[in-house]
Amino acid sequence: MTHDDEILGRAYDSRLMRRLGVFIAPYWRPIVLTLLLMTLSALIELAPPFLVKQAIDGPIASKDVNGLIPIFAWYVMALLGSFALRYIQTSIIQSTSQHIMVDIRMRLFEHIQQMSLAFFDRNPVGRLITRITNDVNTLNEFMTQGTVALLGDVVRFVFVVITMFALNWRLALIVSLIFPLLIMTTAIFQRVMRRIFREVRRALAQVNAFLNEQITGVLVTQLFNREQQSRARFDVLSNAYQDAQFRSLIAYAVFFPVVGFLSAVSMALLLNLGGLVVLDGLATIGLLIAFLQYADQAFQPIRQIAERYNTLQSAMASSERIFGILDTPADVQDAPQTIPLAQPVRGEIEFRDVVFGYNPSEPVLRGVSFRIPAGQSVAVVGATGAGKTSLVSLMARFYDIQQGSITLDGIDIKQIAQGELRRHIGAVPQDPTCFSGTIASNIRMHDLTISDEQVQRAAAIANAAPFIERLPGGYDYDVRERGANLSVGQRQLLAFARAIAFNPEVLLILDEATSSVDTATEALMQAALVRLLHGRTSIVIAHRLSTIRHVDRILVLHQGRLVEDGSHEALLAQRGRYYRLYQQQFAEQATPSPPSAV
Repeated sequence: MTHDDEILGRAYDSRLMRRLGVFIAPYWRPIVLTLLLMTLSALIELAPPFLVKQAIDGPIASKDVNGLIPIFAWYVMALLGSFALRYIQTSIIQSTSQHIMVDIRMRLFEHIQQMSLAFFDRNPVGRLITRITNDVNTLNEFMTQGTVALLGDVVRFVFVVITMFALNWRLALIVSLIFPLLIMTTAIFQRVMRRIFREVRRALAQVNAFLNEQITGVLVTQLFNREQQSRARFDVLSNAYQDAQFRSLIAYAVFFPVVGFLSAVSMALLLNLGGLVVLDGLATIGLLIAFLQYADQAFQPIRQIAERYNTLQSAMASSERIFGILDTPADVQDAPQTIPLAQPVRGEIEFRDVVFGYNPSEPVLRGVSFRIPAGQSVAVVGATGAGKTSLVSLMARFYDIQQGSITLDGIDIKQIAQGELRRHIGAVPQDPTCFSGTIASNIRMHDLTISDEQVQRAAAIANAAPFIERLPGGYDYDVRERGANLSVGQRQLLAFARAIAFNPEVLLILDEATSSVDTATEALMQAALVRLLHGRTSIVIAHRLSTIRHVDRILVLHQGRLVEDGSHEALLAQRGRYYRLYQQQFAEQATPSPPSAV
C-alpha cells in the first residue's frame, strides 16, 4: 500500500477547488443555469406550507369551499413546478459533469502516455487505472452531489430560515432552539466518520493490492498449490474491510435517528410553545401548521449536508491523487529547441562515454563507447545484468543518460523530438504486446497510412502469413485482450511483422525475440531476419549465441562495460569473455578449432 492510498483529504480544500475550476470553467454557463434553477426551485418549495396556512386561516376557517379551489390549484402548480425544475437542473448538472469527467480523464490519459518508463517503474499499473477510473468517478459524485447540491442545500436552508423569521419571529426562535444541538451532533458525526473513513480506505487499499497480486500471479499460486492459503489471507483482509464498513454503517445508524429525534423534539417544542403563542393571539393555527412544515424543510438540508460530508472528503482525496499524477513531470522531456533529422535518415549510431543507472548512484552502464555505421547489424551479448537491455532502451530514449551522449546521424538524441526519434526506430520485444482488435490493426497499430498490401507483405516477410491465413477471418481475426487467443510464438511473429510494417531505419531486437517460438518457426524467423537486417542499422540483444549468426559485428558487455568488440571469429580468437560465453553454451560441441559461424 502506497502513501497516496492513505491520502484522506479535507472536506474542503480551496487550493484543489481552484485547480478543479480549470476543468469546470469551460462549462460555467450550464452550471450557472443549474444554480439559478436550484434557487428558483428553493423559492417555489416555500410556497406549499404558505398555501396550507392560507387555506386553513382563510377558506377552511370561514367554511368557504370554493375558496379552496384556487389555493389547491396553486399548490399543485407549485409541486409540478418544483418537480420540473429539479428534473431540468439534475439533467443539466449530470450531463455537464460527464463532460467535465471526460476532460479530466483524457487529460490524465494524455499525461500518462507522455511519461517515461521510469514513471511506470515507480507506479503500478493498477494504481494508474484507479486514478483514471475510480478517482474520476468520485469527482463525478462530487460534481453532482457535492458542489451544486451542497450549495442548493445551503440556499434552501437559508431561504426557509428567512421565511420563518419573516412570518413570525417567535415561532422561528422556537424552531431554532434545536439548531445548536443539531450542529454539535453533525460536527461529532463528521469527526467520527473521518476516522472511520480512513480505516475503510486503508482496508480497501489492502484488498485491492492483494487482489492485484493474486490475479496477476495466479499461475504461481496454482503451481505451488497455495490457493487455500491465499483464500485465508483474502478472508482476513475482506473481514477487516467488512468491519470498517460496519463501523461506518453503525455511525450512520446512530446519526440519522439522532437527527430524527432532534427533529421530533423541535416539532414537539413548536406544538407546545407555539400553541401558547397561538393561544395568546400572536399567531394563527394555519401559521403554526405551516411552521411545522418549514421546520421539516429546515432539517432536511442539514441531514443531507452531513451525509455529503464523505462525498466531499473523498473528492478532495481523489483530486489530490489526480493532481499528484498531473504534477509529476516526465523524466524524459524534449529540448526547448529540437533539431530535425535530415531526410532520409541513414541510421548511424554512436555512444560516447555513456554512463547510466536507473538509480544514478548505481550505474548499469559505465563509460560505454562504440559506433555503428549506417546499415550495419550488431549483436550485444553478455551475462544477465550486464546492461544489454538498458543499452537499447537508451537508444529509443526511454530513459536519459547521466553522462556522455548518444547520437543518431550525428545529432544528439536529446536534441531530437521523441516522437520523431521513435518514428525511425522499430523494436521487437521478448514479451510482445497484442491489443484488442484485428490482426491487421495489431500490425499497423491503427496507422491508416499503412495499406492492407503493406500489412500482408510485412506478415509474409515475418513468416506470420501462414498462421494468419489459417485463422477464421484471416487478417480480420479478432484478437482478444493481450492476445489471449494467440500462442506466444504467434504473438512474437505479429510483433516482428509490426516492426517490418513500419519499416524503421533502426531496428532493435530485444532480449531474445525468437526465444518463445518452436524450432521450425525460429528457422523461418531467422530467414526473415536475414532479409530484414540487410542494409538496415540494427541492434540485436542475444542470450542464445545461435540467434546472431547473421550479424556483422558483436559487442560484449560485462558489468556495464564494453569489454570486447569485433566479429565472431575475431572474438573467439581473443579467447576472452565472448569465448567463455561461447564455451558455456556449446561446451558439448566445442572443438579445438571452432566453426567459423556460431
